[in-house]
Amino acid sequence: MIPLEISCAHDREWFERSITLSMAQLSLVIVSGLSGSGKSHALKVFEDAGYFCIDNLPPALLPTFVDLCNQQKGEIANVALGIDIRERVFFSDLVGILERVKGLGHSVQLLFLESREEVLVRRFSESRRPHPLLPHLPVLEGVRFEAQRLAELRRHADRVIDTSDLTVHELRDLLTKQFRQDPGEKKLTISLLTFGYKFGVPYDIDLLFDVRFLKNPYFVPDLKSLPGDDPRVRAFVLSNSDAVALIERLEGLLKFLIPQFEREPRSYLTIAIGCTGGRHRSVAVAGRLQEGLSALGYDVALKHRDIHKS
Repeated sequence: MIPLEISCAHDREWFERSITLSMAQLSLVIVSGLSGSGKSHALKVFEDAGYFCIDNLPPALLPTFVDLCNQQKGEIANVALGIDIRERVFFSDLVGILERVKGLGHSVQLLFLESREEVLVRRFSESRRPHPLLPHLPVLEGVRFEAQRLAELRRHADRVIDTSDLTVHELRDLLTKQFRQDPGEKKLTISLLTFGYKFGVPYDIDLLFDVRFLKNPYFVPDLKSLPGDDPRVRAFVLSNSDAVALIERLEGLLKFLIPQFEREPRSYLTIAIGCTGGRHRSVAVAGRLQEGLSALGYDVALKHRDIHKS
C-alpha cells in the first residue's frame, strides 16, 4: 500500500473549492470497523483487485486526498481507504465529509467490519497484541470501549460484514464478488446461509426464514447423527407435506423478490435458513432452494455455519 503524507489547513470552504476543481468521478470505498476484524486483509483484497489503497488515512486528510485523485484526470478511479480508531481524533466529521463527496457525484461506500467479542479476544490473544485503544487493560475492555465509540459510524455504514465465522479466503471471495470493477460482469451475488438458533442468529443477513416447525430428524435414531445434506435426511425432511408447501412458497417468494433486489440495484443478497441446531432441517431446505434458484440461472453460494457443531 502507498503511504501518503500531506500537511495543510482544512476548512469547509477550502474543501468545497478544492474538490470541485475536477469533475472526474471516483469510486471510493472507506474500510473501517473494529480492531481485529480483518480491515488490513480487506485492504489487501482491494489492492489485488486494482484499487488504489491507503491504510490508516487521518480523516482530516480525506478532502486533500480526493482533490489529488481528481487532479490525476481519471488515472485514479477506484480507491479504498482504511480509516480506523488508531487516529485518536476520530470521525468527528467523517460522515459529513462523505456526504459532501457523494453530493459532488462521486460513488462512496462505507464498509464496516466487525466480529463477536469472543472472536476478537481470541484473535488478539493469538497474535499477542494489546488492544490499540486500551493497551494496558484486558483486551475485552478495549473491544467493548471501541464498539461503543464506533456505534454511530456503524449506523451509517452501507455494508456491515461480520467476519467471526469467515476464513481469510471466504472474506476475499465475498469482497471480490461484491466490489468487482467490471460493470459488464456485475450481478447479484446470492448466498444461502444455514444456522442453528441455539448458536445465535447471524448478523449479516437480508432475509431470514425459520424452519423449526418441520419434523425434526434429530429424534429419529437412524438419522440423528447424519447431516442434513445426507440423502436419507433430505428425503425425510423434504418429503413431509409441510416442507413441500414451504419450498413451493419460498421459491415463489424469491422468484418475485430477487428481480426487485437486482433492479435496486444491489450487489449481494444473503438468505438465512435457521433450525434448532443448524444440522438437519435448515441444511436440507437450503440445499433444495439452491437447486431451484440455480435452475433459474442464479449464481447461489451455500454455506452451513453450524452443521458440524454438536
